[in-house]
Amino acid sequence: MNVRRLIPTAAVAGAVALGLTALSACSSSDAAEGGNDGRLDVVASFYPMQFLAEEIGGSHVSVTSLTKPGVEPHDLELSPRQIGELGEADYLLFLKGIQPAVDDAVAQAGVKNTVDAAELTTLENHGAEVDGHAHEEGGEHADEHAHEGEEHTHEGADPHVWLDPVKYAEVAEGVGKSLEKADPEHAADYRKNTDTLVAKLNGLDKAYKTGLKDTATKTFITTHSAFGYLAERYGLTQQGIAGIDPEAEPSPARIDEIHSVAEKNKATTVFFETLASDRTAKTLAKDLGLETAVLDPLEGITDRSAGADYTEVMKSNLAALQKALGAK
Repeated sequence: MNVRRLIPTAAVAGAVALGLTALSACSSSDAAEGGNDGRLDVVASFYPMQFLAEEIGGSHVSVTSLTKPGVEPHDLELSPRQIGELGEADYLLFLKGIQPAVDDAVAQAGVKNTVDAAELTTLENHGAEVDGHAHEEGGEHADEHAHEGEEHTHEGADPHVWLDPVKYAEVAEGVGKSLEKADPEHAADYRKNTDTLVAKLNGLDKAYKTGLKDTATKTFITTHSAFGYLAERYGLTQQGIAGIDPEAEPSPARIDEIHSVAEKNKATTVFFETLASDRTAKTLAKDLGLETAVLDPLEGITDRSAGADYTEVMKSNLAALQKALGAK
């Protein structure tokens, strides 16, 4: 059973914004010109969407990410210029519920080929905060899905689908089909590239199943409650110190709960991530006499990432989980 503490979308939207002055993967002028080299001009909201577009689009696309490397995606703000340039893209790929600023900008852009990755798989409710406590929901009860057409993903609907290779493969299939429709001339290549990527993701899934099958404990503690789908997929229990906002401060009551859970379940490690402060994790770990380590939610790749791309970092995450859980 997974325990998650999710914070309302409004709270995420109110997080301290990090302003961006330029699109990251290419210059603003390049994006505005819409791929004058004949390639499809694709704008992705943040790294997990960028990776899909690049892997599936291959040489037929020019991909721009709205979120610069090292920027916490939840905090992203867009300049008026960036919002205006979105409307000139050939294809927009985003994940509703992660970045409120992007959700609003995409709605205004009116691009014909706009794809919401959240609609390409099923979102699940991994628990919401009830009366100040985490409301527990196991996989078999997590059947509350995000309703299509809602302005914002409702509280409790977990958008972190890319951390489950199986769900990410479902999204990849949908992205591939949408690119075929957007650019029929290169449909065969998009299909081939999709099949290649899905095969890689299936390989990751098998590695996780095998690597986490026999462990000393099934419980892991993390500062960022991003791993609900991964935990469900591989029979683990995520104990999030805070909610989907990695900068959120846990309540004293939640800290006490984590103390109890760690002792009861023989947890060894408090995980933190590369894009947010490790202060809470280190303080809690010191109090409990536990180790700290990185479990990367893969919201961006930087020079501090344990790998050059999604696949490599997911393999590093598996190794970190195996060590922390006492894999045999």
